[in-house]
Formats: sequence, C-alpha cells, structure tokens
Amino acid sequence: MRVNYDEMVSEFVRVLEKYGITGDDAKLSAKLFADASRDGVHTHGLNRFPKFIKSIQNGSVDVSKRATLSKSYGALERWDGNRGPGNLNAYIATERAMELARKYTVGVVGLRNTNHWMRPGNYAIHAAQSNMISIMWTNTVPNMPPWGGKDAKIGNNPIVFAIPVDGEVVLVDVAMSMFSYGKLEKLKMEGKMTPVDGGLDSEGNVTRDPNELLKTHQVFPTGYWKGSSMSIALDLIGAAVSGGITSTGIGSLPTETQVSQFFLVIDLNKLDNPEATAEMIKKTLEDIKSSAPLDPNSPVTFPGEGAKRIREESDRLGVYADDKVWKDVLAL
Repeated sequence: MRVNYDEMVSEFVRVLEKYGITGDDAKLSAKLFADASRDGVHTHGLNRFPKFIKSIQNGSVDVSKRATLSKSYGALERWDGNRGPGNLNAYIATERAMELARKYTVGVVGLRNTNHWMRPGNYAIHAAQSNMISIMWTNTVPNMPPWGGKDAKIGNNPIVFAIPVDGEVVLVDVAMSMFSYGKLEKLKMEGKMTPVDGGLDSEGNVTRDPNELLKTHQVFPTGYWKGSSMSIALDLIGAAVSGGITSTGIGSLPTETQVSQFFLVIDLNKLDNPEATAEMIKKTLEDIKSSAPLDPNSPVTFPGEGAKRIREESDRLGVYADDKVWKDVLAL
C-alpha cells in the first residue's frame, strides 16, 4: 500500500509521544523513520519502528536520556549516548561533528553507550546538505562469523559514505555482511530468496534462504575475507575513539545496546576552490554513468541515485508500506 508521507510522520509522532518521546524530539525521530521509508530503506524505516518501540518497552532505550559530551580533544570529541534513543543520539553526534568541521575543517565524534541508529544515510545526507563529506559507522551485536570461523563473533558493522555534488548526494550505505539482517527480514516477509549466495544453513550448506540465514547467523561477509577484516577494523576503531565497547562486549549483554559509533565530517567549504572540487566530482560521475550498461533497460547509476528516484516516487504516489506493519503501527 501507499501512505502519505505527512500521515506516516504524524502516526509515528503519536506513538512516540505515547511511549515518552515528546515535542521536537518526537517530530525529529518520526521524520528520520519516515525519511528512511520514503527513500526506499524500509528495513530501517517503517519496518523497524515496532522493534524500536519494543526496545523502549524492554528497557534497552531510555527515552529520558540524550547524548552528552564526555571529553573534548579539539577537533575530536567523545560523547556518551546514555542509552538514549539511537536515532536522536546519532543526529546530535552528526550536528556536533558538523560544528567541529566548521571550526577545524574536520570534525570527529566518537559516540559510545548508544542504541541502534536506524538508517545511517539520514545523518550523512544531513551533513551533505551543508556541503560536507562524511564517513560514519557503528558496531553491532556479534551477528556474523569471522572469515574461516563458524561462530558469530563479529558484527556486520554498517558504514556510510556521503559526498555532496550539485544538489545531490553520492551515498554509500552498506553493512559488512552480504545482506543486512533488515534486508533478510524483508525478503522473508516477501517470500523471496537472496539474489546471490548469502551464507550457510543449519547443515553447513551454502544457501539463499533468508529463513535459514536468520536462524543460523552464518551470513557471508561482504567480499568474504575482506568484509570480515573491515568489520573487525571498524569495530576496534569505533570503540577506541569513543571509549566504548566492541562487539564482543555487546554480545555479553541481554540485548543489543551500548553500541559504539564513529562520525567524521569534512567541510568542503573550508578547503581551497570548492567550486572546482564540485566540478571534478560532477564530471567523474558523468563519466561513470556513460558506461555501456549490461542490460539496456538498466542504465548505470551512481550510489544514492536510486534513493533519489524512490524519494520522488514516494512524494508523488505516497510512501510504500507493508500492509501488516502499517496496521501494527496504527494499533500501537
């Protein structure tokens, strides 16, 4: 079904206020959830919203708390999320990294003791709208085996890159697993298989069945050993900079909470000749898009271009929504 964007935001606000997030915070949190679905990232928008409410109910998220400054090191700061709402904490950290970048050209915030940040692309897009490049990532509960292992010992640690250009955003928003667990849940809901091999089933066989992968947590890392190595590095850097805990520590907790996150922002306006930089980026993307497509019906695009198309479609037709999940939200 299709749901009007403003109606979706309004319903999210209604539910959030019922569960203790009020005023401007409720409006911002609701917008971040709705923006994810509007851009086609349903797994971290509408589909994630009921889980977020459950995390409030089970005590993982403390709705009364927000991120606070722990220590300043000039262009780098450590912040404590105080187990507050993950998307609000991530927005606060992004805003602070942007402030630091305006002062120092580069701004870095390490955020510890926070919760799932939902769609990281939201924060990267926010920075890009002020002509800032960003690199951001989070660690997670152990949900993926290290390459060569069987046990889930590392997180799939999503990372996002954003580069502004000519009013648009080059956006790379990926997990270090071949498929994120949100994507696997969406495929399960739709009764679909993964388009390529996703991991191992309970008998150790390669499978594309999301039901099996959700049971075994034997997902393949992106790029196999390369994704495994990147996951470990991101985990260690994020925890070291923020002063938080790694996926190993998160795995010892009853639920996924107290995650560590990293926000790096570069203000292009502070560098020499930003106009020439923008022109270079624009010409590079044009060259990439000129590549002859393998499928004549699927032209080559740059990362983030698809989200823009879906956003425009959502604004025109309404935001795509799974019927059951939308009804569940209305019933909250």
